[in-house]
Amino acid sequence: MAPLIEAGFLAPLPPLLVAALGAILRRDDQGLGRLAEYSALVALGLTVLGLAGLLLGGPATFTPGPMLAALSFRIEPIGVTLQLLVAFIGWIVVRYARTYLVGVEGGSRFHTPLLATLSAVLVLTASASLPALVLAFVAIGIGLRQLLLFFPERPAARRAAAKFAMVWGAADSALVLATVLLMASTEGGHPGGLGTAPQGGLSALGQAAVALIVLAAVLKTAAFPLHGWVTEVMEAPTPVSAFLHAGIINSGGVLLIKLSPMVSASPGAMAALVMIGGLTALFGAAVMLTQSAVKTALAWSTVAQMGFMLLQCGLGLWPLALLHIVAHSFYKAHAFLSSGSAVLAVAATRRPGPVAVPGPWAVGRAFVLALGLYATVALVFALLLGAKSARALALGAILVLGVAYLVAQGLADAAPRALTRRTVLASLGATLLYFGFHRLADWLWGGLLPEVPQAGPLEWALIVLALLSFAVVAVVQAMFPLWAHHPVAAGLRVHLANGLYLNAILDRLIGGFGAAGKP
Repeated sequence: MAPLIEAGFLAPLPPLLVAALGAILRRDDQGLGRLAEYSALVALGLTVLGLAGLLLGGPATFTPGPMLAALSFRIEPIGVTLQLLVAFIGWIVVRYARTYLVGVEGGSRFHTPLLATLSAVLVLTASASLPALVLAFVAIGIGLRQLLLFFPERPAARRAAAKFAMVWGAADSALVLATVLLMASTEGGHPGGLGTAPQGGLSALGQAAVALIVLAAVLKTAAFPLHGWVTEVMEAPTPVSAFLHAGIINSGGVLLIKLSPMVSASPGAMAALVMIGGLTALFGAAVMLTQSAVKTALAWSTVAQMGFMLLQCGLGLWPLALLHIVAHSFYKAHAFLSSGSAVLAVAATRRPGPVAVPGPWAVGRAFVLALGLYATVALVFALLLGAKSARALALGAILVLGVAYLVAQGLADAAPRALTRRTVLASLGATLLYFGFHRLADWLWGGLLPEVPQAGPLEWALIVLALLSFAVVAVVQAMFPLWAHHPVAAGLRVHLANGLYLNAILDRLIGGFGAAGKP
């Protein structure tokens, strides 16, 4: 094994060693913050060296020894992509936390669980066996719970930690049971065999294991209806929110991508991902629009984005799902870390006047124009680079429906021409970027992931249902200002602002608001 690629396997060690040092010293020392930042930077450097080794010598696999053969780790293109993403965002978050917590009692001790969690996520990205994945997920859960309890005297923080522990623990239990079933089934001959398609289809045990894997992924991505914990983590310091939303909550998607050959072999699992993901995306987006607090809105945005990522997985668009994870991680880390300055910037912005409200005719024209642009660009790309699958085209249409809302603002009677031009260009730009990034994702990872399966009657029904659902929501969103003052609309806004009260279910499961007890 080339020395360069060995560096990739060592990336989790520097933050883990510094975390161990902090746990041993147990003192509030600003020097630990600097050491934490350096360890995260070294981890990033080791990951870059691992990428260089991959490019020069190809993939490599590592096992700790014969006694631990089930714990397998691998440096390969998908894992390195995720490892680079986590290492970079982890370094940014640790660096931010170093100054963010200056003056806070016990602030430097915050780095111990943060570095341990970062190390566990780095292990997750390189894991090439189910036992290794399980151990990484358990370690992530332990570390994140400690981060959520950084202010243990706050009842809301204890409540959020209790909800997280319950949901995350249930997901880990499902994954452990799936591992046992796969080891006992014909598909599981070697427990370290991730990324291998079953020969001749899945057995009954294999189908059950895949169902449990999908359940684990759904729970870890805070999908509907057990999404409540992710919207209540704001009691933890901002670096926790940034790392959670950018580097941890998408771990369910990472699990599905690593096991994509097996998940793709189960039509039922794929259909479940489409339905759960689509419903979560619609629900999260609707609730997000009613939030007044910037961080709470970002949390609901994460719920919607993770639902959309599950939808992509269910459609078999694995490279796009991976691209979504990368893009969402960068966006959400920046959004949380800059949320304070963003609030000040918005408050200082001059309000030119009321927002132009589009009428029904403007909304209709906007959607026809946006979809017409999309169809034209799709045709050009098909003629130049080959046609895309029906699932990819449907997903792009869903994205353009969202952009059509902006176009409707520009086509309103009171809208200035400059706004009309900008919104039309935004629709065109979104379409071009979708097809361009889709091609890039296929080029980077397409050959390493399962091909998009042919759509059968069930798949076509789900595609049509998803398109109609997103279209209806987009039209209602565009026209909502016309009836926003109606009593029914005002009441609906209140219900949506409270997430349709589904979070009360989790509160009752953990024993009510005082479930976490005294600090």
